[in-house]
Amino acid sequence: MNTTKVTLLVSPLLLVVWMASANAQESGFPFVLPESKPDRPMSAAMSRNYSQWSAPRPEHNELYSQFKYTKLKGFDYHDQDGTVSRRDPSKVIFANGKYYVWYTKRDTPTPPKGAAASTDTIPSSDWDLCDIWYATSEDGFTWQEQGVAVPRPPKPNVGWRSVSTTDILQWKGKYYLYYQGFMEASGKRGDDCPVAVSYADSPDGPWTPHNQVVIPNGGSGDWDQYSIHDPYPLVYKGRIYLYYKSDFDGEPNLVRMQGLAIADNPLGPFEKHPLNPVINSGHETTLFPFRKGIAALVIRDGNEHSTVQFAEDGVNFEIASITNLMPTAGGPFIPDAFTDTKDGRGITWGISHFTNATTWDQNHAVLTRFDCDLSLDLNDPVMKRTGLYLKPEIYYQQGLGQTQRKRIEESNRKIREHANNQ
Repeated sequence: MNTTKVTLLVSPLLLVVWMASANAQESGFPFVLPESKPDRPMSAAMSRNYSQWSAPRPEHNELYSQFKYTKLKGFDYHDQDGTVSRRDPSKVIFANGKYYVWYTKRDTPTPPKGAAASTDTIPSSDWDLCDIWYATSEDGFTWQEQGVAVPRPPKPNVGWRSVSTTDILQWKGKYYLYYQGFMEASGKRGDDCPVAVSYADSPDGPWTPHNQVVIPNGGSGDWDQYSIHDPYPLVYKGRIYLYYKSDFDGEPNLVRMQGLAIADNPLGPFEKHPLNPVINSGHETTLFPFRKGIAALVIRDGNEHSTVQFAEDGVNFEIASITNLMPTAGGPFIPDAFTDTKDGRGITWGISHFTNATTWDQNHAVLTRFDCDLSLDLNDPVMKRTGLYLKPEIYYQQGLGQTQRKRIEESNRKIREHANNQ
């Protein structure tokens, strides 16, 4: 009698569960993509669509964008003969009623010839024998080159061989330019260089060199023992957060990752973060305040290349979106880069560069403008499109080399021989 009662009580519950399961199997995933995670069994990919990304559609992701490029006016490149190069622009700032940008400029008798052939006048690389120059603009498209901001100092000061890859900080009414300081030709022992700094009361200078290393290379055996590249300062949590890149793990396939050093004074001391590297990919540093944290463009190199990442604490970065044609060495215009904002608004444009603008025999870089929609204050549907259609010529330019051709010919020969022997 008791057993019968239990069966009668449980059976309707089992029936309800079975019917719900059957209905779930019969009805597919909703045709209209839900904005929030639906309460239903889903694959790992569909669950990730709601757990990893800020929106299920990339068009609604605040940290997703395409990038558009515009040729700049106002810069002369000696008919692209490789003797003049401009590269690695800083962040863009607005001061004195105009935009400012600083960059690496090389003006040498010849294009780069490699470390073995380099001299006091012949550069080893595109960033050898360089000075820091600057330009101004009223609209961000046409620029007027103003001249040298930071020249190479006399030997043996930091950067006597070359100063390059600069970025700007505004702190308590003063301006600071951080840059790589080379004491030997690039390529003789990798890109061996620490970070130096110069300061001024005005973005037009004059700039006073600190003449000391402010962020040294790491200790022997550390990931950043040979280079601290691309110093990139932001003001965050009331302090100076300076991000940088290093190359490591040996030739010929260097690994490139990004680290963080923090200071309370622009001249240091800077303390490297114990969790370095804080970003495991990327060829240069391009970051900006976003909401309560820091966003980063991670380009070209590493497992997580071609992504936009975000860290609410400025340290533990996670992938926020995947995109393409990202700006190389991007220097964005960031109005709140130095305000210690608690609500970063993002970016819409900046200056970057194209390397190897012609051929390797005439190797040089040119500055360009990029535009995007990584801003909370902009909603540009064109920038949020996901389809990127390139002409066939773009793909054919990525064609096979002679080594690949020979490998394929050898493979075809072996297949024919094997067939003939059957």
